Amino acid sequence: MRIRIDNGRVLDPSTKRDGNYHILIEGNRVAKITAEDKDDADRVIDADGCYVMPGLIDLHVHFREPGFEYKETIATGARAAARGGFTAVCPMANTKPVIDSPEMVSFLLEKAAKESPVRILPIGSVTKGLEGREVTDMAGMKAAGAVAFSEDGKTVMDAAVYRKGLQQAAEIGAVVMDHCEDMNLLKESVMREGTLAEARRVSSVSHASEDLITARDILLAKETGAHLHLCHCSTKASIQMAEMAKREGLALTVEVCPHHFTLTYDDIPEGDTNFKMAPPLREAEDVAALKAALKSGVADVISTDHAPHSAEEKTRPFPEAPNGIVGAETAVALTISELVEPGILSPLEMAEKMSFNPAKILGLSLGVLAEGKVADITIIDPKAEYVIDKNTFASKGRNTPFHGRKVRGKVLYTIVDGKIVYAAEEEQ
Repeated sequence: MRIRIDNGRVLDPSTKRDGNYHILIEGNRVAKITAEDKDDADRVIDADGCYVMPGLIDLHVHFREPGFEYKETIATGARAAARGGFTAVCPMANTKPVIDSPEMVSFLLEKAAKESPVRILPIGSVTKGLEGREVTDMAGMKAAGAVAFSEDGKTVMDAAVYRKGLQQAAEIGAVVMDHCEDMNLLKESVMREGTLAEARRVSSVSHASEDLITARDILLAKETGAHLHLCHCSTKASIQMAEMAKREGLALTVEVCPHHFTLTYDDIPEGDTNFKMAPPLREAEDVAALKAALKSGVADVISTDHAPHSAEEKTRPFPEAPNGIVGAETAVALTISELVEPGILSPLEMAEKMSFNPAKILGLSLGVLAEGKVADITIIDPKAEYVIDKNTFASKGRNTPFHGRKVRGKVLYTIVDGKIVYAAEEEQ
């Protein structure tokens, strides 16, 4: 199969290429990128006015299988990812059973090979059963195909145990993705500390719950030499600490999610659990800090923290409803609307944050759009304007705070290994 992509704005952070070109795909490789002649092809995609970038990579998703298939499965989550422009995703380990052994990593990969149109890159847990007591066999899981390790959804509160996990990760050259919340401070809290929480009579979440663990784990990473990746940073102080650590030369990378750079605490309608997440929405100064960090490079990656829940779970009272929102199918539009359109990020920098840097962090030969490389490609119309409709999602989850929001930026095609796995035109 020969696919030709014509007249697109080709964005390749690895070479800083940013210009209009034609791309020829042969088999699973990019055969040619040229500004002039066009080769014959079996299928031609007119990408005039579109971004053509290396396939997006999401370092942070929850696909719920095994154990919580009523929320999401590998198949439905992967279809949502493809619809959102992601060619590779990293499912977190907080399933049931937990992805905490080589056998469970193998299970996930075998399932993905049969059911997923996108690349599934498993994240193994740091401790057995996510119980925070005994470190897992990271070397065995890495050999089985785990690309990194995380306790996401929880924090390893025993510093000695987490230090041991970081030491093991450092020894095998693995990244640890850090969920920074002090569970003792958190307890039953559901919203940021402040008058709105008090007025609604729900317990609150202080910034310190994130900032204390961020500080602790940066110190542990410095001591062990581990590569620490801070998941879903949401506070100004966590960004400041990350910046200081980077200046010292620590192997530290930072992730920010679209909901945290788009919404604030004051946007939460009373009782709407689609705005309940962990970490919670913060203040305007925190949002400004996240945007500045993305612009400066302190924040390396935009990830979704895609976290589907059932409608029944999300209709519970605010204190009882689970944390999390879906994000795979809204991330591109929110990034373009909130960051690219206002000039905070250039289109090339967007490709860097959503493709090149994620691949680099994991040490993968993805995130590059160049001749001879694997043809994982995302094509986006940045000017397409529409209203987000949760009822069109491929995900089982409908728990989004963005339903009804007017945005710009629509994924038109997602190509994985030279095959078109999503085409917006086929939905019409």
